[in-house]
Amino acid sequence: MVGKIAQELVRRRAIEFGSFTLASGKKSDFYIDIKSAVTSPEFLSLIAKKVAKDFSFDIVAGVAVGGVPLAVAVSLESKKPYAIIRSSEKDHGKKNVIIGNVEGRSVLLIEDVTTSGASALYGVGMLRSAGAVVATVVTVVDREEGAGEMLKAHDVRLIPLATVSELRQG
Repeated sequence: MVGKIAQELVRRRAIEFGSFTLASGKKSDFYIDIKSAVTSPEFLSLIAKKVAKDFSFDIVAGVAVGGVPLAVAVSLESKKPYAIIRSSEKDHGKKNVIIGNVEGRSVLLIEDVTTSGASALYGVGMLRSAGAVVATVVTVVDREEGAGEMLKAHDVRLIPLATVSELRQG
């Protein structure tokens, strides 16, 4: 059965078929464009409501750039703080990789798309090194290419709101 998030992604044409190079450098015959889909306030709100209702956390965090609007939307819906995980340390200002206080707090990491899990694992590692407790990553779409297994090996569960299998059905 195809869920509401998957149905909306298909309706919004967030999955495209062709020849694409992913952020990892891997070639793919399809591309999932969550970043464009969540520019719609209605769709972003749908995701935020689901995550705020279904998950328990003190803080929601997103890796820049794709996870940030998701984290902000969930924060607004849940009335809980959010944190931003930069892709690298800056050489100016406070030089922090994480914006927001996560120390000793239960943090839910949200991702737009997971493939191998490398970006999510980076986020988990940065959060944990800042003293956060991270046990769950929520992804809007899991490409079902190993992210769940990689995260499980680090005691983190991956929960997709939709999978590529659902998108191909829808």
